[in-house]
Amino acid sequence: MPLQQKPASLARAGRPTLAYLADPGRGPTVVFFSGFMSDMSGKKVQDLAEFCQARGQAMLRFDYRAHGQSEGVFAETGLQDWLDDALDAIDAATAGPLLLVGSSMGGWIMLLAALARRERVAGIVGIAAAPDFTEELVWSELSFAEREQLMRDGMFAQPSAYSDQPYMISRKLIEDGRKLQLLGGPITLDCPVHLLHGMKDGDVPYGISLRIADKLTSGDVTVTLLKDGDHRLSREEDLAQIRAAVAGLSAKAGF
Repeated sequence: MPLQQKPASLARAGRPTLAYLADPGRGPTVVFFSGFMSDMSGKKVQDLAEFCQARGQAMLRFDYRAHGQSEGVFAETGLQDWLDDALDAIDAATAGPLLLVGSSMGGWIMLLAALARRERVAGIVGIAAAPDFTEELVWSELSFAEREQLMRDGMFAQPSAYSDQPYMISRKLIEDGRKLQLLGGPITLDCPVHLLHGMKDGDVPYGISLRIADKLTSGDVTVTLLKDGDHRLSREEDLAQIRAAVAGLSAKAGF
């Protein structure tokens, strides 16, 4: 089973070594982008890896630097670093057309990666995708004192609803986010896109997926709102929706 594989290491000059798993198979290669402080051991990515293995479809999953089994110091990293990591993993471990799947923050990095490698992207699946979240959902919610602490100390601990460990918000994360915002103008991607979002998502409002759909230049954009879905979208019925979206866009790409 793919879950029992030992990750490979991607050594890079001047950058932390990345952990990744590249399962062989037919294209388009599914590439999974995990969320903030998540990694490739998560339920959604493991379920999708099993699905791809069963149908003989290639898949790449990886840990950003300072996440999971990859090297790096979290306080020193931000969105630009994680985008660089994604592109390095894609360039080193895949060939041919790609089907990108991004969860939460991974949905933001996925869209940025698609813009950087648009000639290879055959389709995109967003799972509660959260572009621009650092400004709209983090910075805007901090008090003046919290903002002052973050800029002074370089780090702020924000309580998490999903773990005893808080989300660690770094100054670099906020600064990178301001440089990489997407929702202020057109997102010039013309491949098929399927966005899934839970209507009971308490972290990333489902209206963001509607805004992404509006900003995309593609004429083939589907938004599926799951009425009882939360931010994780990890129930079996949610996972089935993700698998169906991947299968549907893979079929459009000739799988």
